Amino acid sequence: MLKVIDSAVPVACWSCLVAHNDSTLFCPHCSKIQPPPGGDFFSVFSLEPRLNLDLPALETEFHRLSRKLHPDRFARAALNEKEWSLADTALLNDAYRTLKDPIHRTEYLLKLHGAEIGEEHSGKNRREGEMGVSRVPADLLEEVFDLNMQLEEMRTAHKLGEEDPALKRSLSEAKEKFDGLRDAVDQDLRGQWKAWDEGDAAARQAAQKEMVALLDRRRYLSNLVRDVTETLDGTGATISTERGR
Repeated sequence: MLKVIDSAVPVACWSCLVAHNDSTLFCPHCSKIQPPPGGDFFSVFSLEPRLNLDLPALETEFHRLSRKLHPDRFARAALNEKEWSLADTALLNDAYRTLKDPIHRTEYLLKLHGAEIGEEHSGKNRREGEMGVSRVPADLLEEVFDLNMQLEEMRTAHKLGEEDPALKRSLSEAKEKFDGLRDAVDQDLRGQWKAWDEGDAAARQAAQKEMVALLDRRRYLSNLVRDVTETLDGTGATISTERGR
């Protein structure tokens, strides 16, 4: 009979046959490396899924596991262990990159709970047959239309080899404003983290809805900043007001 070590869904270690949590990288009984585990990125680090994380502790654990998984440690190991070393390292790197970034971590956790996030979902609220619904935040609509005109003027100036210091200054000021608005969104997102981490089901549902809206706004602002920056550099394209950007 298998001995279960701290696991609700145990799997047998290939080496010692002791059952363990199916999200672990190493068997807690014999310390042998395991195949790429199931579960989510949080479970790779034995973390409870939450938005407020101890980032220094996450980094420490990442480096500890990276050392244990390093291919040099498996130079004389069996072929399957060598392959698992590479696969587990790739999984560990993906998990760390996602969880250490506050925006990626928020998007990832919300997607785990069924939230539809990203430009591929930006038009899902359109009525059947409705075309070209603006995704510009209502408070930015007038500014975006004015901005598009300025961007076209700047592109024309670039094509003609001309300089327009006043227009360049105006676009730089717009970029600075949008950067500030994006920073404000980041603060609002962090304000929702506590409601998610500590709230009941109803509080989490409300927080999820708010965070999805904030992420949509942040994505649009990020694209505004990108497009203004590229246009100032002479490589930009027209800002769309009809896509979830």
